[in-house]
Amino acid sequence: MPELATQRVTIPSLRARKAAGPKIVCLTAYDHPTAAILDEAGVDLVLVGDSLGMVVLGYETTVPVTMDEMIHHTKAVTRAVRRALVVGDMPYFSFHLGADETVRNASRFLKEAGAAAVKIEGASKKRLRLVEAMVEAEIPVMGHVGLTPQSIHGLGQFKVRGKEPEEARRIVEDASNLEKAGAFSVVLESVPLEVAKTVTESVGIPTIGIGAGPYCDGQVLVVHDMLGYSTGYLPRFVRKYADLHATISRAVREYAADVRAGRFPDDATSYHLKPPAAAGAATEPAPRLKKRAKA
Repeated sequence: MPELATQRVTIPSLRARKAAGPKIVCLTAYDHPTAAILDEAGVDLVLVGDSLGMVVLGYETTVPVTMDEMIHHTKAVTRAVRRALVVGDMPYFSFHLGADETVRNASRFLKEAGAAAVKIEGASKKRLRLVEAMVEAEIPVMGHVGLTPQSIHGLGQFKVRGKEPEEARRIVEDASNLEKAGAFSVVLESVPLEVAKTVTESVGIPTIGIGAGPYCDGQVLVVHDMLGYSTGYLPRFVRKYADLHATISRAVREYAADVRAGRFPDDATSYHLKPPAAAGAATEPAPRLKKRAKA
């Protein structure tokens, strides 16, 4: 394995990668075994995304996800990760009531869950003040612009943002403002590749793309989508590197068939009594030791 894959990933090392490369590899994880696999495989950033609401918890959107759910899953991930930098996603309404509550909630990811940073959606003036407050409290912050899934009720549907000139200009400005507020990186979601290229060239912090083309400093996908573990609609930007849905389904069907036909369990997967001689020896009482006479 290359030397890079054994070095602990830090925020300064990610910043250095923007200038020197290689590209930053990021995936989501929500549980211990998946996080361990990603870390062993050399992933640089593990995002415990609020996407867990849709791919793990069965919600229709990310909006219902709670702080306690995010902390629970982030703890599971950080117990497994030894090299990658873990980022916890601030769920909807964990940063909407003011700076004090935002900092308090963000600090839980670091103090309780062991993450190294948090991610927050949006770049309004109010949101930028929250980023500044978290950075002031020594909480590293990853920004997120373009499509912001927590705004689904206002947007109406998940769709590409920044196709029109004015919206494209605003995305570039939002990313720049997040950098000025102290964010150490920014996610660009579902934006034209030309917009992502402009952002990447205009800011000094790493850009992490998801549906934002090849010019970002790194890429992130939802691990369930990338592994073919999700069901239903997949966005155009997803490339499936496996088909776990089919693999798991096939394995379950084979298991069910073996159980119903009496092929499982068999002799090899069952326990046995010890041989008679060994069993007899094991049941003989141990000899008693004689008591020593008192001096």
